[in-house]
Amino acid sequence: MRKFFGYILSPLTIIAFFLVLIIFQPLQWISYRFFGYSAHKKVVDVLNWFLFSTFYLTGNSVVFTNKQHLPIGRPIIFMANHQSLADIPPLIYYLRKYHAKFISKIELTKGIPSISYNLKYGGGANIDRNDSRQSITEIVKLAVRMKENKWSAVIFPEGTRSKDGIVKPFLVGGIATILKKCPEALIVPIAINNSWKLNRWGYYPLNTFTRATWDVLEPIEPAGIPVEDVVKEAENRIKKALGQA
Repeated sequence: MRKFFGYILSPLTIIAFFLVLIIFQPLQWISYRFFGYSAHKKVVDVLNWFLFSTFYLTGNSVVFTNKQHLPIGRPIIFMANHQSLADIPPLIYYLRKYHAKFISKIELTKGIPSISYNLKYGGGANIDRNDSRQSITEIVKLAVRMKENKWSAVIFPEGTRSKDGIVKPFLVGGIATILKKCPEALIVPIAINNSWKLNRWGYYPLNTFTRATWDVLEPIEPAGIPVEDVVKEAENRIKKALGQA
């Protein structure tokens, strides 16, 4: 039944999603070119609110829960499991006061309205997975910006999306690189659940009437702890929150 409604409702979501991207492309250009980073960031925040709001057109819902008292003005590394591209807009919007930046594939910086522009100018790291030296350099630059500006980063340590929601082993590399340059960063796990179901049949039809959740978990102070242990602890907390421990 959900798939049946998906065939009917998916065009509404897809059209609305791409219409939002097209509308916000010139808005980003104007805000960044004439008013700078702060204005551009506000436009991006609103963009992502509209993006995940299109999910509601298929009867889906986004529930983002943050009961943690996280510091403002301190770099944070948000570590989340990764289930779909739908993970990203709620993270950008609900973590907006922490100036959360992403590590993205460099291929995404071209050809996608709004998204490519933000990846180029939003302050994140755009890496070439075929060039390890370039990737490390970009992540180091991100860590330096985090340290200097008190920004944060969102990392998906699995390295790729989980198509069935089962958490894959977390990789240490990117997190270790950031902590080396920005050791004062706080580690905050985020458990994402059911977002993979939104695209369980691909991009058409989209799933319908699904409740996807984002839960911010208790922070981890990394000082004095081997980075491998910090990453493993974050992985275990996310698995426990998802009932996979």
